[in-house]
Formats: sequence, structure tokens, C-alpha cells
Amino acid sequence: MGRSQDAREQAGRQYAPTLQEEMALCEQGYSFVAGLDEVGRGCLAGPVVVAAVMLPLHLSPDDLYLRFKGVNDSKQLTAPARERLYDVITQHALAISVGVGSVELIDTCNILQATKHSMRDALKRLTPAPQALLLDALLLPDVAVPQRSIIKGDALCLSIAAASIIAKVTRDRMMHELHASYPHYGFAQHKGYGTPAHLAALREHGPTPHHRRSFSPVRELYGLFADL
Repeated sequence: MGRSQDAREQAGRQYAPTLQEEMALCEQGYSFVAGLDEVGRGCLAGPVVVAAVMLPLHLSPDDLYLRFKGVNDSKQLTAPARERLYDVITQHALAISVGVGSVELIDTCNILQATKHSMRDALKRLTPAPQALLLDALLLPDVAVPQRSIIKGDALCLSIAAASIIAKVTRDRMMHELHASYPHYGFAQHKGYGTPAHLAALREHGPTPHHRRSFSPVRELYGLFADL
């Protein structure tokens, strides 16, 4: 597909992710392009989750836009929309994989390194192996695959947007499971983020084993409850 057509498509979809980056890589001879995104880096509890998604780029752009209609940055979508689009992506994507960085990993090596570890894990699980990567504001220098880091990639690039939905829905389901075991913390509502309700529950009940001890204010609160 030519650049002029690419530009026309982008102009017509100013407020939705496009295939511009994927098509540019296809023109360079890369057929298997993976978009990666993470969810949960800023949470006080629960894992960080990374998804890698490869779209079937052998199809025409028009066909891809039709099949993945509505796919966008997961933060811009309602929970029901994310659930519906999760099913769409799993049905039509060429390949999907997920990597999970545990609370223990986060507390041991920090959240950025845990995120990158989870990205590498997701890539190892991806079949076929990707020939190029599109990432949301990150790079993996130790991964010997051509990469492009895109600021706000989940809002601009269709593969990354699809990955953001897979990661978000996967992690939200994990937090719902934690809610069943720890209902006082409201994990099903805030998903581990530091909301006023979550902070109040932390002060009242102390941290669970699923809270990140290395994160403030959990670190300070954990000191209060460590001897109990």
C-alpha cells in the first residue's frame, strides 16, 4: 500500500488507532508484527500484565479495519466494550500472548524491569515469532528484533491498542478473583489503583500478600502492620 493511501486512511481515522506503523513495516518486508502494551504499572496491588498481539497483516487494511472495528486505547473504552472487543481480538488476531509480572518480581527488581521481563515472556510465548515490534513508549534493547517505540501508541497504533485491551481485560479478571478473597479492599472496583477507598482499606486492614511492599504508601503502611 502506498504512502498516499496510508495518509488518507490516517486522516480519515484521526481519533482512532490506524495501521500506519504496521503497513510501513510490511513495506519493509516484515510480515509478523507484534504490538505490545502493559497494564498495572501504577497500581499498589496485583501484577503487571503485558499482552502481545499480532494482527493478520496479509489481509487488506480495509478488511482489518472492519474486523477490528472499535478497537482503541483500553482507557478510552467502557468495561463492557473491552469485554466485547477482547472476544473480537481473540477471534481475529493472528496470535496473542500474555506475560505476567508478579508482585514478588515487582518488589525485587522494580516495576520497569518487571514490565520488561513480562514483555520478553510474552514474546517468547508468541507463535509465530514476531519479526518486528511496536511498543507503547518502551524499548527492549536486549531483544534482537527491530522495534519502534511510539508515545501514546495505544491511541495511535491498532496492534498496540489491541494489546492494551487484552492486557486490561486479563488483569481486571485477576483483580476480580482477588476481590473474592479480599472483599474489604474493593479490588473489583479500583483494580489495585490508589483510590481514596483503597487507601482507607489499607489503613484499616493493612496490606495483603498481593500489595506491592516497594510502593509508597504501602511501604509506609506495611511498617505499621509488620509486627502484627
